[in-house]
This record gives sequence, structure tokens and C-alpha cells, in this order.
Amino acid sequence: MAETRKARLIHHDGVLTVVLPEDFGLEGDEAYVTHDPETGDVTLSRQPRRNALADFIAFRDAHPVSDEDWDVFDAALREARENAMPSDDRRIQDLFRNEE
Repeated sequence: MAETRKARLIHHDGVLTVVLPEDFGLEGDEAYVTHDPETGDVTLSRQPRRNALADFIAFRDAHPVSDEDWDVFDAALREARENAMPSDDRRIQDLFRNEE
């Protein structure tokens, strides 16, 4: 679980310095700062913040799927469902066969 503690803020000549407890473990001489304009919260991180939804949309747009690809996917899914049915229970098999 995340731990929250107070940090000291030092304002000097237009620069804000944040003094963190040493055991918070930010190594190196740089950190990434994220500001949430809605809440006013500021977060320090070792790595830049990522937007998973934006990453997914960019990946999707870079890798379009054709109608033919969807047809192949649908056929493979149908085959996997047919093969996954227990062979000893006819009631379950009949339920899926009536679906088509």
C-alpha cells in the first residue's frame, strides 16, 4: 500500500524545492512531475506517467484490422468453441449446435 508523508517545500528565487524523506528512494538527479489540474495534486515519479487508453488507441490506429482478418478470427473462435465442448454431455453440445 502507498505511504503518504509530509515533505518540506522551500521557495527561493522563483524555484520550488521539495525535500523528501530519504527513505522514499528516488535515485539519480531527476524525477518526473505530473500536475493534475482538476485536483491540484502533484506527483513525483521515477518514470513518466503513461496514459494506457491513449497508448491503446495509438496502437490500434497503427495496426488496422481488415474485414478478412475479422472473418479469420471469427472462424477460429467458432472452431475453438466447438472443440472446447465436453464430448460426454450431449445437452451442452445441442445448446451450441442450435445457436447456428
